[in-house]
Amino acid sequence: MESKKHTFKYKGEFSLESGRSIEGFHLTYTTIGTISATKDNVVWIFQAMTANSNPAEWWPGMVGEGKFFDPEKYFIICVNTPGSCYGSIGPLDINPKTNKPYYRNFPFFTPLDMAKGYEILRVHLGIEEIFLGIGSSLGGQQLIAWAAMSPELFKYIVPISTNAFQSPWGKAFNASQRMCIEADSTWYEERPDGGMEGMKVARAVALLSYRSYDTYEKTQQDSKESIENFKSESYQRYQGEKLSKRFNAFSYYMLSKSLDSHHLGRGLFEAEELLQKIKSKCLVIGITSDLLFPINEQRFLAAHIPGSKLEIIESIYGHDGFLLEDKTLSTLLENFIEKI
Repeated sequence: MESKKHTFKYKGEFSLESGRSIEGFHLTYTTIGTISATKDNVVWIFQAMTANSNPAEWWPGMVGEGKFFDPEKYFIICVNTPGSCYGSIGPLDINPKTNKPYYRNFPFFTPLDMAKGYEILRVHLGIEEIFLGIGSSLGGQQLIAWAAMSPELFKYIVPISTNAFQSPWGKAFNASQRMCIEADSTWYEERPDGGMEGMKVARAVALLSYRSYDTYEKTQQDSKESIENFKSESYQRYQGEKLSKRFNAFSYYMLSKSLDSHHLGRGLFEAEELLQKIKSKCLVIGITSDLLFPINEQRFLAAHIPGSKLEIIESIYGHDGFLLEDKTLSTLLENFIEKI
């Protein structure tokens, strides 16, 4: 079934957790399938850091005809994350106060800010209940933030490889990537390709947290005769070049700040208290080899969301396992929803 891309524009002032505000914003979102007469078949998929709003493109094992998220059954919505470069408001958009692109001055959104923006879109669309919300990494942070903010909105939630607050370990990885970008002198120039060489290095650093020792053992082995030009080195360079063809350093930098800013317990309540308010039926999924969001972070979510179930996927593919272990993930989702 054909996907449809839309743009939602909000014209009011929007306050951010950072204390800054923005005069209006726009969100690009994709819909796949047809909403039912009672609007009870809505699935909201939250994208990870560098994906776009069409999950059929970056999650083909899960979204599409005959897949778990079949558009013949569900009305699928995915919003491009604010700060990205795939249609929603981002650093290369014009700042109305200066009539120039934001670049480094972009007022990045926290996951809670993102959730508040999606709530405005949800009301605009006239959706009163979301059947299922699912997301991993930054996408999972957005899901958890929204579910805690609106405890009865989702019937089911499935946070994968994510957390209630960003760890010092995760912040260190992201800070290291930002340092790579900052070391590129063009980062300080107001041009769309500023910081690009730095971003390539940042992506190589990121991959070390997205994969695992066993991933490289399986896919990047060299001949015992090799003394240089190793497969893993070529792979790291290739991944940086690959991302540079579809992303920009400003979005990459700001979205890493969005990840690091995540803390469900900011403000009046502790994270545990807000998790305990969630009324959705919850399946928390972790991946054994995930270095970036280790299993203890998913155990924390499952321990504090009432009645939640924890499933752990055995995989060598690290944090990116959620994109590759589609058969296991589909089985877990089928069992979870059918049993309830």
